[in-house]
Amino acid sequence: MTTCPNVLHISQLQCDDFERAVLPMARHLVLSLTQPEHHCWHRAFVIAVEQWDESVGLSVAYHLQKLVRALLHCRTEGLTFQDPLCIDDKHTVTRDEWLLIGMIHNMRRDQTPEARDCVYQITRGRMDPVVIRTALQFATRFSCGVGGAIRQTAAAPVLRVVQ
Repeated sequence: MTTCPNVLHISQLQCDDFERAVLPMARHLVLSLTQPEHHCWHRAFVIAVEQWDESVGLSVAYHLQKLVRALLHCRTEGLTFQDPLCIDDKHTVTRDEWLLIGMIHNMRRDQTPEARDCVYQITRGRMDPVVIRTALQFATRFSCGVGGAIRQTAAAPVLRVVQ
């Protein structure tokens, strides 16, 4: 079983640009779901649209929100995430953040034993089926393409003038 210290530098994450971009959104979503008065979910969606445009970004934020919600439901003691608005915490990652990104990273690459290990640790041994199903749906929808890019499932619609 892989272990991680309580806090490490973000450069130590073994992840691609997509997974690195998911982290600030996850932080905002955790804050929003644990302290709703902050309304940070809005910022997570804005970050996603700025990163990938509306066609992909809104979908990323929506599906990530489902995953974070499932994790929070499973982990009654909550998740330890950095404050998304703190400049000092921007470059460090908590153990729970590392496990979330590790779970996504391994699922996107079909690395089952490593993904199972991350799920086991982040769910505190509960192996919650909702967390697993939601994480797999996220990983499948945004699986790795060449160089770890998001695989687009459909081309954008094209408007044509018909006479």
